Amino acid sequence: MNDMWRVIGIIALGLVVLVIGVPLLLAAAGIVLGGIGMIIGLAVAVIKLAVVVAIGYLALVAIRALMR
Repeated sequence: MNDMWRVIGIIALGLVVLVIGVPLLLAAAGIVLGGIGMIIGLAVAVIKLAVVVAIGYLALVAIRALMR
């Protein structure tokens, strides 16, 4: 009889961990993936800014070369 209650307790504990732990784990993964997405978005924005600055610099150099 004592072993039966131990098995029932282990099964109940497993269900509690699944019901509470899995949503918490998925929420934590969502936060991490959101952070990675934000970092990738920031990197893309910095690359776009670098391209705009490079095009502007090339335009200034071309204008300077034409002025000579």
